[in-house]
Amino acid sequence: MGIVRTTPRTADSVLPGLALVAAGVAVAMVVSWLQPSVSALTVAVLLGAVVANVVTLPPSVTPGIKVAGRRLLRLGVVLLGLKLVFQDVLKLGYEILLLAVIAVVVTFVVTRWLGRLLGVSEGLSLLIATGFSICGASAVAAMNSVRQQDEEDVAKALGLVTLFGTVAMFALPALFPLTGLTPAQYGVWAGGSVHEVAQVVAAAGPVTGALAIAVAVKLTRVVLLAPMLAAVSFAERLKYPASGQRPPIVPLFVLGFLAMAAVRATGLLPDVVLSAATFVDNMLLAAGMFALGTAVRLRSLIRSGPAVLLLGLLSTTVIVVLVLTGTVLIG
Repeated sequence: MGIVRTTPRTADSVLPGLALVAAGVAVAMVVSWLQPSVSALTVAVLLGAVVANVVTLPPSVTPGIKVAGRRLLRLGVVLLGLKLVFQDVLKLGYEILLLAVIAVVVTFVVTRWLGRLLGVSEGLSLLIATGFSICGASAVAAMNSVRQQDEEDVAKALGLVTLFGTVAMFALPALFPLTGLTPAQYGVWAGGSVHEVAQVVAAAGPVTGALAIAVAVKLTRVVLLAPMLAAVSFAERLKYPASGQRPPIVPLFVLGFLAMAAVRATGLLPDVVLSAATFVDNMLLAAGMFALGTAVRLRSLIRSGPAVLLLGLLSTTVIVVLVLTGTVLIG
């Protein structure tokens, strides 16, 4: 007589959710391929939100979505390190590197302060500050992996970074003729202030001679993701000195991120490997973004009130104005 299974196997339980995530990633990648200026991550977040708000998802997809939103996302953050080219970053010069660091630190600190001033929850302001100061949706997701927040707060932060990053993506090229900046200076401005890497490419692309420096400056901000995550993780350990809640001083996926960046710096990896890694990384991050997007509830975002939207606007304004001022002063 055979044994009757009363609970589904783990592999079986995650398959429906992973299948849904895979379908969402496929659509996001196709859209990004047809429209290169549109980030697959942005599309994935939007698709996840649309699916969650248009249809009622069955409970069977929940385990797979959680796997995508945590494990696959962390793997994507690790592979993100392969996109960093330290040599290109160092060629920018210490003034521009210092400007990028100042922009990240000041935007993060000021956003946190504004969040308290506006009455935004501490966890949500942390996610917003991280995403707006460093690298958009992937930074929000990475910070949530270190210090997990309420799913609604994660969804709100992703929505805000997508909204205001898109606004900046179109606003900066429109404002460029009015600033008096050279193409190289505009590249510094775009790379230092626009949220997503793909949004930086879209913002700098229309200005001839700006794209390469914009990407290099943006990657300088991405480099700062690891120390910021480590600092927050260390602060959490201090908060729970004798508790099982203490996270590691440096999360394992952060060490993986730094290791991949070090591997890239050796110059030993052939272009075909880097291209394949970039493709896989985009899929992993898109899977995580789709999963997190399913937590977006439009009614909840609307109910969040004007304070949260104002925080997103002010945070974007801070980094845009700060980097523009610094770029002009550097000359």
